[in-house]
Amino acid sequence: MKIINLANRAGIFTLILLFVFQSCSSNNDTTDNPVETAPDKISVQVDIVGKTAEMPNGDGSGKINLKIDAPNAKSYKIVVNNETKEFTTSNFSYEFTQPGTKSYTIDVTAFNGIKYTNASTTINIFVTRKLIWSDEFNTDGAPDTSKWGYDLGNGNGFGNNELQYYTNRSENVKIEGGLLKITAIKENYQGSQYTSTRMLTKGKFSFKYGRAEVRAKLPVGGGTWPAFWLLGDNIDTAGWPLCGEIDILESVGNNPNVIHSSLHSPGRSGNTPDTKTTTAPNSTTEFHIYAAEWDAENIKFYVDDNLFYTYKNSSTTPFNAKFFVILNLAMGGNFGGTVDPNFKTATYEIDYVRVYN
Repeated sequence: MKIINLANRAGIFTLILLFVFQSCSSNNDTTDNPVETAPDKISVQVDIVGKTAEMPNGDGSGKINLKIDAPNAKSYKIVVNNETKEFTTSNFSYEFTQPGTKSYTIDVTAFNGIKYTNASTTINIFVTRKLIWSDEFNTDGAPDTSKWGYDLGNGNGFGNNELQYYTNRSENVKIEGGLLKITAIKENYQGSQYTSTRMLTKGKFSFKYGRAEVRAKLPVGGGTWPAFWLLGDNIDTAGWPLCGEIDILESVGNNPNVIHSSLHSPGRSGNTPDTKTTTAPNSTTEFHIYAAEWDAENIKFYVDDNLFYTYKNSSTTPFNAKFFVILNLAMGGNFGGTVDPNFKTATYEIDYVRVYN
C-alpha cells in the first residue's frame, strides 16, 4: 500500500511539473513571438504648403507635409519622385524642386514587422524656379576664386588636338564693365602658338538637375571654339566619357552663328550622335541666352528660350548625378578647325552664368 501510494504520488507530481513547464513554455512563446497583424485602415493626408483657393497647387516652395494614419504600424516607407524614404514616425515632409506645375504619385507602405499595408495618393504641385548659383561678373578684375578655378596648360590638346595654352593671366581672362572676357591671343607661350582660358566650378559648385544658362557674345575668327558646358563631378574616378558631358553651347568661328548642343557618354564619345544645331543670328555682335533644362526624363536645349533639341534621359545614362560648370575658349583642334592665318586675338564675352533648381 505505501509503495503504491508513493508511486501514485510521484506520478501525480510528474504530471504537475509537466503542466507547469508547458504552461511556462507557452507563455514564453507568446511573449517572444507575438502575433503580428498588418496595419489596417491606412489613410494618407497631404498638406501642400501655401495652398489657397487662388493657389491650389501651393505657394511655389514645392513643400508638402504628409501624415499617415495606420493603426499598429511601427515603420513606414514612402516612394515619391523616384526617391525612397524610410522612417518610424507617421509625419513626413518633402520638397519638390523641379520647376513648373507637375503631378506626382506618392506610394506609402505601413509596416508592423513583416506585415504591411499599402496606399497611394496623387497630388499636383507648383514649384517656382529658384536661383541656386550665379556669377554676374559685376566686379572688375580677376574672377571670384570662391566660384572659379582653372585648367592650366595645353593638356596635350585636351583630347581634341587643340592649339592653345590655358592660363589665368589677366591678358586672357578678366572682368571689365560688367562682363567676363576670355581672350584668345596668337603668341608663342610655353611651346604653344596661342593662349586662352578655361575656367570651371569643379570642387566649388556642382548640381544635379535644373537649368543652367549663359548670356554671351561669341568671338570672331576662323579657328575659335567657345563653349559653355557641364562635366560629371566624378570625372577623376570614373574618367571620361563615363562621367558624362553636357555641352550647352559650342560654336566655331569657321561656321559662324551655328550653335551646337551635344551630350557625351559611354559609346557616344567623340563624334556623338546625341547632338543638334540651331542658329543664333549675329552671335558675334549681339548677346544671346544659351540654356539647358535638365531632369531625370529629359535634357532640353534652348537659344533665347527657343527649344531646339530634347534628349531623352534615363536611369542608364550618366546624367543623373552632380555636374560642374565650365567656360572656355579653345583654338583649332578637331572641332575648331583651321585657324585663320591672319588671326591675332578674339574675345568671348559673358554677361552672366546662372543655375536654377
